[in-house]
Amino acid sequence: MLPLLWLAACTAQPPASQAIVEAPVKLKLGEGFSSPIGYYESTPRFSWLLPQQGQSDFQTAYQIQVSGQTFTNADTAADLWDSGKVFSSQTSWLDYQGKPLKSRQKAYWRVRYWNEQQQASDWSDTQEFELGLLDNTDWQGKWIGHPDTALLTQPTKEILATPQYLRKTFRVNRPVKQARLYVTAKGVFKPFINGNIVAPNDVMTPGWTPYQRRIETLTYDITENLTLGENTLAASLAGGWYSGRIANLMDIDHKLPPRFLAQLEIVYQDGSSQTIVTDESWKSSQAGPIRFASNYDGERYDQAMEMPGWNAAGFDDASWQAAISEPLDPQVLLRPKRHDPIRMTQTLPAVSVEVTGPGVAVFDFGQNMVGVPHILVPAIAGQPIRIRFAEALHKGEFYTDNYRSAHSTDYYLPAKTGQIEYQPTFTFHGYRYMEVSGFDSSQAPSTDWANALVQHSDIRLYNNFSSSSAKLNQLSQNVVWGMRSNFYDIPLDCPQRDERLGWTGDANAFLTPSMYMADAYGFWSAWLQSVREEQNEQGMVPLYIPYVKWITWASSGWGDAATIIPWELYQLTGDLSILQDNYAMMLGWLDYHKSQSENHISHMKTFGDWLQPYPVSEAANRGDTDFSLISTAFYARSVQLTAKTAQALGKTDKARQLTELHSDIKAAFLAKFFDDQLLPKSGHATQTTYLLGLAFELFPTGQREIALNHLLGLLKASDNHLRTGFLGTSLLASVLQDAGRSDLIYDLLFKETYPSWFYSINNGATTTWERWNSYSLEDGFNPQGMNSLNHYAYGTISRWFYEGILGVTPAEPGFKRISIAPQFNQRLSAASGQVPTPNGPVSIDWKITNQTLILDVTIPRNTEADLSLPDVMPGTVTVNGTATDGENFHAMSPGRYRIEAKLSNI
Repeated sequence: MLPLLWLAACTAQPPASQAIVEAPVKLKLGEGFSSPIGYYESTPRFSWLLPQQGQSDFQTAYQIQVSGQTFTNADTAADLWDSGKVFSSQTSWLDYQGKPLKSRQKAYWRVRYWNEQQQASDWSDTQEFELGLLDNTDWQGKWIGHPDTALLTQPTKEILATPQYLRKTFRVNRPVKQARLYVTAKGVFKPFINGNIVAPNDVMTPGWTPYQRRIETLTYDITENLTLGENTLAASLAGGWYSGRIANLMDIDHKLPPRFLAQLEIVYQDGSSQTIVTDESWKSSQAGPIRFASNYDGERYDQAMEMPGWNAAGFDDASWQAAISEPLDPQVLLRPKRHDPIRMTQTLPAVSVEVTGPGVAVFDFGQNMVGVPHILVPAIAGQPIRIRFAEALHKGEFYTDNYRSAHSTDYYLPAKTGQIEYQPTFTFHGYRYMEVSGFDSSQAPSTDWANALVQHSDIRLYNNFSSSSAKLNQLSQNVVWGMRSNFYDIPLDCPQRDERLGWTGDANAFLTPSMYMADAYGFWSAWLQSVREEQNEQGMVPLYIPYVKWITWASSGWGDAATIIPWELYQLTGDLSILQDNYAMMLGWLDYHKSQSENHISHMKTFGDWLQPYPVSEAANRGDTDFSLISTAFYARSVQLTAKTAQALGKTDKARQLTELHSDIKAAFLAKFFDDQLLPKSGHATQTTYLLGLAFELFPTGQREIALNHLLGLLKASDNHLRTGFLGTSLLASVLQDAGRSDLIYDLLFKETYPSWFYSINNGATTTWERWNSYSLEDGFNPQGMNSLNHYAYGTISRWFYEGILGVTPAEPGFKRISIAPQFNQRLSAASGQVPTPNGPVSIDWKITNQTLILDVTIPRNTEADLSLPDVMPGTVTVNGTATDGENFHAMSPGRYRIEAKLSNI
């Protein structure tokens, strides 16, 4: 064991000219917002980082100031809140405690801290924030739409599926100081001001929430878009998730009329104001070029119906009809969006094009993804151009059967002969290949005819893992692309076929790795609000969120997202508010579990270990693990996590009650399903059988070795191949690492044959798949079905890249104390990456040459770390060039360390 002061002495010292106590940096609100407008919290939470350079390692106190006016100097008073000096090391999720804030309010904040020497830092740079419209009463406008879509007129599906065009002309007669557009829709919309798109990269706004309970709103600053004189505010509007079909539910397809709501608030430099709202004074038309729009079925565009200038001033809208209006429903909350919207984030060029018939060409973009194409192709007047999409070719042929009932086809009807330019607006596709047919076949297709515009919720991706293995790096990229594709306002299961739902089981598996790979906290916490809103009075959590009536029962391992996700987020962030917000939901889910149980044994329905390979039972898709065993194990797990939550929230009586219940469930689990040698009393012994018991701590301490040996025996019987589906796979690596068998994880990870991760890469995968054998280059798509090539659930293995290969885990919630234990193996000679924490990233970079390890570690400020090095030969360790006889380092101070040692068994 090395003392803290000795370790601190090993870190690099700053130059003498450097400031002793530098100001805090990277100020954030809530789950990661920087200088937001339209912010959603009336009681913001503040976070910051200590600068990673400088002499201060720790914070001992802080002071936050919030003001209605910007701070002009260090002594400027804070008129909204001054926390005073607060003795605390906490730098994240500090609650605002000042004067009440209201809708539209703009405020400025700054922070300083005191270090371990009780020296005060400089004040941080000032950051501003502006609240959105926080309550329905802030809205003066009404929902509007085209009169032909009024339900009283019994509109046809065709009418409801035809996008609407809406516009309002108004005058600006004096200089503008500020203009804010507050806007949303029942459906999806594209807003324009004076002929220009308000947010060119935002797509499919406002997104998908439980519309009967809450609709999110967006705020845009359009101050610079207004001109003196006549101005026009406009929008196009389609059904999106609100009125288009969900899954293969044709009976709900285009049954509801899309509606638009906007409020433009202008403040003039002379102090006067003007508000433009949606009402009957707006004009509307359905005679525009987009003739049909559907998430699943694509878009139809008619060039002859284009309306040049329809969204700008000076357009003749005499033939347009007055919009109809509907009042706001006070039961449906209008609230600012809690995370960044879906955006176009990058453009992929076509890497090849192949002519497959007269006027037919297939473009390959080299990457499975989600978004829409942008095409420039030669057209013949009156000859429709059809655009289809595919994830892979089936034995060389264009293949769409795995999209099931989703047509995923766009049509463009040209009115003129010549080059046309087209980009769909109100749909999205999951694809790698695109087939274009109907173009002028006298011209030879080229790759510059098409680009792919990648879309996903605009979370920041870290690109923070690499290794000496090309295939492992490819797997890492595949997982990231799967995340890109399925983080589409909600966590989808897949983005291409007639499903695209927020399945809770997939979310359970992928939550933690996604937090390592992206700035995803806001994304997940926003989705949890939807989970809370969809929970029924009995505590049941639907299989997918938002919920549309299709599958009416709940599943263990899926609905347990109500307890697992809040707890995992708390471990990763240290933010108690995520537990406070979801505690009632967690208790409700336990009530539902109890209602499905008898004598502590759960009989809840379950999808089982979904798509386990090589099943022997008739319920092939659900695997061989006993369903009741699965449900009881997850019942115990949910009780355990809710007990821990109660303890963290200071609810000690409830924590004690739940701890006792957890003990009772464990005893019942053991007695019901296992004999005294931990062999199943009935059914099949599976890898997941033991993974559940080990991961969820359901076996007595004295019998864990027996359970582990059974698991190892099952692995050996499968030639160290996994036999796990959606539930078991997410537990496999952590259980084996805890057992000291990271060698087996490496063996599983580097397998080349089915079922394995590298099997998919050997067969051309650029994302992660739904089945372990969804596709092969030789045989094409698996004839069993369920063949999405863009499912993220099996990407859960990437969690081990960070927690195993790099070896970083939170020893305390929010990584206030960090555990570092990298796992070395002869299959890798190097690995590097960063693990994000609320106090800054932990950096790990290791290389092994001739059994010599060089490990570079950076521990962020305001944290401590415990480092364990497996397989180190005693007496060979140096830290920053200084010899030490230790191999386990405790309470390491912030800083950079280079550790060198000789390794055995590598």
